[in-house]
Amino acid sequence: MFEKYQLEKPDNLVELFENSVKKYADNPYLGAKNAQGEYEWVTYREIGRRVDNLRGGLASLGVKRGDAVGIICNNSIDWAVGHFAVVGLGAFYVPMYEAELTHVWEYIVKDSATKVLLVSKPEIFERIKDFPSRIPTLEKIYLIQGKGPNTMSELEKIGEGKPVKAIYPKPEEVAVLIYTSGTTGDPKGVLLMHGNWTSNHHARMKVFPELVATDRTLSLLPWAHAFGLGELHTFTAIGASMGFMENVGTIVADMAKVQPTFLLAVPRIFNKVYDTIVTRVNDAGGLKKKLFDAGVEAGKERRRLAEQGRSSFMVDLKFKVIDKIVFQKIRDLFGGRLKGSLTGSAAMNPEISKFFFDIGIPLYDAYGLSETTPGITMNGTNRFRIGSVGPALDKIKIVIDQSVVEPGAQDGEILCYGPNVMKGYHNKPDATREVMTPDGGIRTGDRGRLDKDGFLWITGRIKEQFKLENGKYVFPAALEEDICLNHYVQSAMIYGAGREYTVCMIVPDFVALEAYAQKNNLPTDMKTLVAREDVQKMITNEINDTLKKKYGGYEIPRKYIFLSEPFTLENGMLTQTMKLKRRVIMENYTDQIEALYNK
Repeated sequence: MFEKYQLEKPDNLVELFENSVKKYADNPYLGAKNAQGEYEWVTYREIGRRVDNLRGGLASLGVKRGDAVGIICNNSIDWAVGHFAVVGLGAFYVPMYEAELTHVWEYIVKDSATKVLLVSKPEIFERIKDFPSRIPTLEKIYLIQGKGPNTMSELEKIGEGKPVKAIYPKPEEVAVLIYTSGTTGDPKGVLLMHGNWTSNHHARMKVFPELVATDRTLSLLPWAHAFGLGELHTFTAIGASMGFMENVGTIVADMAKVQPTFLLAVPRIFNKVYDTIVTRVNDAGGLKKKLFDAGVEAGKERRRLAEQGRSSFMVDLKFKVIDKIVFQKIRDLFGGRLKGSLTGSAAMNPEISKFFFDIGIPLYDAYGLSETTPGITMNGTNRFRIGSVGPALDKIKIVIDQSVVEPGAQDGEILCYGPNVMKGYHNKPDATREVMTPDGGIRTGDRGRLDKDGFLWITGRIKEQFKLENGKYVFPAALEEDICLNHYVQSAMIYGAGREYTVCMIVPDFVALEAYAQKNNLPTDMKTLVAREDVQKMITNEINDTLKKKYGGYEIPRKYIFLSEPFTLENGMLTQTMKLKRRVIMENYTDQIEALYNK
């Protein structure tokens, strides 16, 4: 399939990695916290040596071209070593999340026919140690932590004494088998080829040619997901460095130490930062609020003038003064060196994007799927449009199919063609046929439109949209994202298929709600607090006031359910990428929803 696209070199991940080891041998590559909480950096040369050793060790176990090697581990130096060692044998990597249910690991290991499995720590090993007795293809499990028999360290020692030269796979050979968590049914294994990954890297570099070896990122997104893994490939290819966050709760402290120049992130991170900033400013009031508001207005005016090709000395001066007092402190939260961020996985609120653009942290929306490795479109420094997800990446073509939506609609289903399109779903020919077009494209399942300049605008999700009793369509994801921008909301789910009106389930942000309770002398027991009518009314009034500015009356929820239990991975209501499992949520709350409509 790759011949017609004339792929750039390198066209496989092995050469991509080895080129950087040769060219940037002494550059810092990967950084992790030591026991004292400080970051220690290892070089490309050192990672290259470990990859060579592990490749030899895996070869000694009989791992060969076309075999599957799995890993259950969060992003780490060891994860990267395993990845490049495995593809160097012509085998493919099967990454799994640490925070996963045991039966899902078992399904993936069995479905992928994993031969060797690397696991991060003893607690996980205890949960899976009997897998080989139930999975015939699984020959060996190795522990990443520690030293001694049956550890990754021991395997590297064996390989050091039995070196094996790297294989350079063809672009059409599978490099990674990523399982999408899926909102229904079993996970689907997405077969992603070397040419998929490398072509998407080359396309990204055309959007961000300014990224160079001195750049640095803080790894926030899991490499078991295509968006995060693409970041590893690009930062490796340019000889740049990546630090690992310790956990979600330490992001701000980690940024201060790593001082990233560029980030890949999901909108939620910037939404929460923005919400925290605005809440603190409003609580502080007085001069601090006046300065902040004046700075925001000056930033908006600068942007408005720039769009007209104009500028104002007084506006620039006003912004410059306030910038040093107020906005520099916000940039310091991100380490003080951040030049921009690529956001994906969900739509970025345009007003929040504008705010960060104005204070010197541009957020560039991108769009893609695991099945498209992952990028389809991308905003960048030289070509962007806030609110859109950008134009198509190099060598990629977008078609809008209007045959699958209601007559008269200005949008349709987004179809993608290009060297980024997956080989198919592993062991699922019917599912593959369902999404792949006869001429080699892929149906994304998303609704969108292209403007006259080729920028793509996402308008909804085909499978999630529903029709009300009056025949009008509702796109729940957009509503839910806007509802979750409320300071007191952690999660939201809209329902209303075939009904007279929509209703909404709300999981409050318990931390924000507890602070509200303390400030207003209310009981802080969460179940009691969430059940209070005055608290619910305060939140729903705020939500409705916001939604009225953007949505039709038929879309805005008429009734709400407030839940004291969050949607989580553990209770099966969220996917690994934090998407709602609507069917599971509905099964759990059917009675409460029906009660709303029966009142």
